[in-house]
Amino acid sequence: MDSRRGAEGTVAARLRLAREQAGLSQGQVARLLGLHRPSVTETEAGRRRVTAEELAHLARIYGVSVAWLTNTEESDTQRARIELAARKLAHLTPEDLDRVLELLAALRVEESGPHE
Repeated sequence: MDSRRGAEGTVAARLRLAREQAGLSQGQVARLLGLHRPSVTETEAGRRRVTAEELAHLARIYGVSVAWLTNTEESDTQRARIELAARKLAHLTPEDLDRVLELLAALRVEESGPHE
């Protein structure tokens, strides 16, 4: 029973993390699922179980796998964060994307230290 409670907590935490990183409010997610906002709040708090259908729909909305949400695939938080960042980058204007790429290039130069 204890491990089951821990698994439910992990799913709840991952649902919240994925929603936040997708830039959605609980109200927006509730509307997409046809639920009331308190249902999303209760799910993310681990007090409401999510159905398999809801879990699949949430994974599509957030752009993550069901396996990641349920923590049944090998933990790869870094990959999930990169995928979420890529989705956010896709919504930038071309000018803003150029600025982000310049910033990334500058960070790589700083990490590698001064060159000859």
